[in-house]
Amino acid sequence: MTHPLLTILPAVLIAGMGAAHAEPMKLADYMALNGPAPTLTLPYGKAPSQFAELFRPTGAGPFPVAVLVHGGCWTKEYGGIRQLRNLAGALKEQGIAVWNVEYRRVDEDGGGYPGTYQDINAALELLNTQAAPQQLDVQRVVAIGHSAGGQLVQWLAGRSRIAPSSPLFQPRFLPVRQIISLGGLADLRREQALIKSSCDRDMVDLTGLPSPTRPDVFADTNAAELMPNGSHTTLITGEFDTVSPPRVAHDYAARAKAAGDTATVIILPGASHYDEVAASSPSFQLVLPAIRRALGLPIAMEAAPLSPPHNK
Repeated sequence: MTHPLLTILPAVLIAGMGAAHAEPMKLADYMALNGPAPTLTLPYGKAPSQFAELFRPTGAGPFPVAVLVHGGCWTKEYGGIRQLRNLAGALKEQGIAVWNVEYRRVDEDGGGYPGTYQDINAALELLNTQAAPQQLDVQRVVAIGHSAGGQLVQWLAGRSRIAPSSPLFQPRFLPVRQIISLGGLADLRREQALIKSSCDRDMVDLTGLPSPTRPDVFADTNAAELMPNGSHTTLITGEFDTVSPPRVAHDYAARAKAAGDTATVIILPGASHYDEVAASSPSFQLVLPAIRRALGLPIAMEAAPLSPPHNK
C-alpha cells in the first residue's frame, strides 16, 4: 500500500532510474565528492568554521537562492562543505545561486548548543546583507540540508516560535518558508535513539543542559516542536537510507501536517543516505525538480543538465 504522504513518481522516471542505478553510494563515495570552487568565500564570524561560500551564476540576476547546510553527524569527522560543492556546482549551472554554509560542529570550540544554531542564524543574516550587491533574490529562497544539516534547516524554518528568553532568539531574520531535508534527523525528542545509533551523538551536544529559565531543552532546538510556522517541508530520503530511514521522513511529515504546516515525502528508489545529496547520482533526477519547484522555477526534466553517474 502506498503511504498517503509519499509523492507519486512517474512510472517512466522510476523505470529509467532503476536502469541507471547499479548500486547505492557508500560513505567512501560521499567523502570523495567535490565540485567547482566558489565565486566568493565570506566570513560571518571570527572562528575558522564561520563562513559561507557563494556560487553565483553567470549573467544578470536577481538569482533565486539555495542555502545548503551540510551534514556529517554534527562533527568534523565526516567532512561536509566540500562534498556539497558537488550539488552547488550543479545548481549554479541551473541559474540558481548557492549559499553553502560552514558552521561550528559539536567538536569545535563554540560548537553545539547554542553556537551551532547561532552560526546558522548569522550565516542567513550575512546572506541577507549580500542580496543587493550579489543580485540575489531573497524572496525566492530554499534551504536544503543533508542529514545533520537537514535538522538545522528544518529548525531555522521555526525560528519565529523561539521564545525571547532563549539564546537562539532573533527579533528579526530572513524568513525561509521552503525547506528540503535530505535524510534529515530533525525530531530530536522522538529520534534520540536513532541519533545515538546512527551518529553516536549524545543529545546534550545538540540541546544543551536544562536550566531554571530553560527547563525543556527541546523547546528551542527541536524543529518538530517549532510548528506551525508557515513552511513547506520536502523530505527526501533514499530507499536504503539506514542513517535516517524513510520512516523518519513519513513521521515528520505527518507531524507537520497535524500541526497545520504542509509537507511532502519523496523516497529515492535504490538510493542510500549519500545518493540523496550527490548531483553525480541518478537520484538527482528526483532531487532537482523538488528544488526547482520550491523556488517556483519551471520543471523540465528533459532540459536539466545532469552529471554522469559516480564512478565505482
